[in-house]
Amino acid sequence: MRYKTAMLMGILITATGLMAQQKLTGLEVMEKVYNRPKGNDMEATLTMILINSNGDKRVRKIKQYIRDFGKVEKKIMFFVEPADVKNTSFMNWSYDDPNKDDDQWIYLPALKKVKRISSDSKGDYFMGSDFTYDDLGNRKPEEDNHKILREEKYRGEDCYVIESTPKDPDYMYSKTITWVIKGKWIGLKREFYDEDGEYLKTLNVKKYEKINGVWVLTEVEMDNAQTNHKTIMKLSDIKINSGIPARMFTERMMKRGL
Repeated sequence: MRYKTAMLMGILITATGLMAQQKLTGLEVMEKVYNRPKGNDMEATLTMILINSNGDKRVRKIKQYIRDFGKVEKKIMFFVEPADVKNTSFMNWSYDDPNKDDDQWIYLPALKKVKRISSDSKGDYFMGSDFTYDDLGNRKPEEDNHKILREEKYRGEDCYVIESTPKDPDYMYSKTITWVIKGKWIGLKREFYDEDGEYLKTLNVKKYEKINGVWVLTEVEMDNAQTNHKTIMKLSDIKINSGIPARMFTERMMKRGL
């Protein structure tokens, strides 16, 4: 009996040790989100809906192109509707190097000039939306400290709830809290807190689907609690791995447009 008990204890200890080894850290969870397969490139039509505190809506149509070049991911957006923003374009280059910030540019047709977005301007809101320029880039997991607050179900999905605090004390958000779907590694919901630690806004992924083996967020909503303003972004006409040429991601193309 003593032998069997000792054997059972050994099995339990080994199993417990294996479970402890398999448990992910907050950083590992956010790395899985960041490294989730996205395909070599993607093009889509983006509908941006801006809703103010009175419920009034403004709708903008955008053509978006993204391509992974290995050490850098490039994104370019061309506004096609309405007339007051037509031919405006935005470009973002996100680097794998954790010590290198995203490069961003905007082209305003009225000025006929490509303007580089400075680091001081990345907290500004993009084209009247509730997304800052920084939100449109790819924040690297290494830029924050992450911890798992808890595990819970959200909208029927098993999620890790991750609190991320910036290593840079001057960053625009004091923290974010993200609900990450286990296995799919999709950030289903993210709360943003301003520099004073006050709740600012929430990003909710309303719809997502698998296209050519890649999870694509097809509808997201950013709800700003401090301004009572909302931005909805919907993707359609999505193409994965269509072979977008490198020449698409240049300042020349920003000026030329589609």
